[in-house]
Amino acid sequence: MKHPLANITVVSIEQAVAAPLATRHLADLGARVIKIERPDGGDFGRHYDKTANGLSSHFAWCNRSKESLTLNLKTDEAKIALSKLLTGADVFVQNLAPGAIERLGFSNERLRRDYPRLIICNISGFGSTGPYRDKKAYDALVQAEVGLFSITGTEETPSKAGIAVADIAAAMYAYSGILTALIARGQTGEGLLLEVSLFEALAEWMGYPIYYTMGGQAPKRTGTSHAAIAPYGIFATGDGANIMLSIQNEREWRNFCSVVLQQPPLATDKRFATNVQRVANRQALRREIDTVFGKLPVETVLQRLEQAQIANAQSRTIQELITHPQLQARNRWTEVGSAVGAIPALLPAVTIAEYNPVMDPIPALGQQTDAILAELGYSVEEV
Repeated sequence: MKHPLANITVVSIEQAVAAPLATRHLADLGARVIKIERPDGGDFGRHYDKTANGLSSHFAWCNRSKESLTLNLKTDEAKIALSKLLTGADVFVQNLAPGAIERLGFSNERLRRDYPRLIICNISGFGSTGPYRDKKAYDALVQAEVGLFSITGTEETPSKAGIAVADIAAAMYAYSGILTALIARGQTGEGLLLEVSLFEALAEWMGYPIYYTMGGQAPKRTGTSHAAIAPYGIFATGDGANIMLSIQNEREWRNFCSVVLQQPPLATDKRFATNVQRVANRQALRREIDTVFGKLPVETVLQRLEQAQIANAQSRTIQELITHPQLQARNRWTEVGSAVGAIPALLPAVTIAEYNPVMDPIPALGQQTDAILAELGYSVEEV
């Protein structure tokens, strides 16, 4: 069977994470994604590091199954080539600096006039208007602006998320927005103009703390603990492992005391009898738990938590994630090709029973330039 997006061509002037991740998801579903890069180095995401078998880790993650076309879009010849390319495209994505695409001559107005069926997706830091329009919008800066630092980390130390959550949020809204626009075009025959900003995407993800704050008090930074639930967080076992657990109701609390801690009277201790009291006496509660867990190996603690039906997880390193038994059991790892050889890759998070995802190679800079320009009618000499 053809992949769901097998007849869709995406042209993307993209860099870093947000746009490349969005278009990689489209490529996973079979879309042809033509990635336009500068001849002098290409997507700067190629050069963050060399930790993925010699490739940049971000680039390896976000750019499989694409074709790389190098064009110097400051020249008239390259602009003409891009215009020809858009004639046969279904989707155009770009995340250049604010105003850059207009300066190249590809404004929204021109694109909508010349390519009425084209779906246009502009990804930016803060949006196309407003006082922050031209402000630099690296991921951590956006995390700071939306207040994520204020609720992440310990009480003493604000922290950013360990992954590029603003970029990822924008990528996923761009991806879902493009799929929505493809459905709409099937009904109307016309393309749509989409705008996604890192700031607004991550602000949407801040929904819980926003509504919590509207109640009169902002959530506090509590590390791995929870501002309103106890016990909740990471606890160390006697052999040095860390266990994350969460008690959600009084039945679970009683089970936790009798089965896990093996101290049934603790359930009715006046300091801990209700969640409100447990939150108020959080430090005393932690001492009780640490005393028991500190004498036990991780296997025993996990066994007792499962027996008591208490939500739990083992806090793992990244290396432990790579070898996670659940990923192994479900055969989630595969490989994709690249200029430096095979690169491990996780399968897409959405499994579609009727299709295998496209897992084609990560392109070298400009690898498909000659072939794509030949498709557009250029001779070898012109290329």
